[in-house]
Amino acid sequence: MFFSAALNRQVPYRVFLPERLIVGQKLPVVYLLHGGGGSFRDWSNDTDVAGYAAARDGSGGMILVMPDGDTSCFVNSAEKPEDRYEDYLLHDLIADVEARFPAARGRENRAFVGVSMGGFAAVKLALSRPELFAFAGAISPAVDVTERRFGLFRVAQWWKLRSVFGPWNSQARRDDDPFLLVQSASPAATPYIYLTAGEQEILLEPNRRFAALLGQGGFSYEFHTMPGGHDPDQWRSQLPGCFESLLKHLKLVH
Repeated sequence: MFFSAALNRQVPYRVFLPERLIVGQKLPVVYLLHGGGGSFRDWSNDTDVAGYAAARDGSGGMILVMPDGDTSCFVNSAEKPEDRYEDYLLHDLIADVEARFPAARGRENRAFVGVSMGGFAAVKLALSRPELFAFAGAISPAVDVTERRFGLFRVAQWWKLRSVFGPWNSQARRDDDPFLLVQSASPAATPYIYLTAGEQEILLEPNRRFAALLGQGGFSYEFHTMPGGHDPDQWRSQLPGCFESLLKHLKLVH
């Protein structure tokens, strides 16, 4: 637990470290963002991601950080000024991790990997805050979340999204829309993006559209599909490929 100035309260997060640490050695950090309705426990409870903290290929390993984002999409709420989750993530959390743990500083030593809601955040931040990290892994990201309109069968979701992103077609909502951000982002400055989707999930179509925009814009990225729906089984199957790519794009300590 630590006190987040952005949220004005104590916030939990979970950390995995390599089993053996070398005194004075600084390690790259991967921030793992959970999906909507989840918590900071999901990554460690539902996947074997802990193994990726271990040293491999002669490297010193890495630090895995799992923050809690509630249902915030990890952005600053448009209508609840007390819910400044992007500020918490990018300012408070990174600062706390680098103060408590042997975390290497600098863009080349940080990555964000997220599923669903967390995948949206990884993509959005890659386009809007590229100076902070070098790799964005987005597994089944909800890239279309700012496009979702009112529907009788999902009133609760619509109301929550309005609170997070603001009214339909508002400037606040446009500022968080990956399909708009990609049009003005610099391909040279944007982190490498690893994008996936299940072949039987409803998010396949918007992810295909977004991947096409990345290709047309000359961004550095890869897009993979795999049989499966929007569920942990499909996400677990995408992890090895995501981390294989991540290891190529972070500055690993040897």
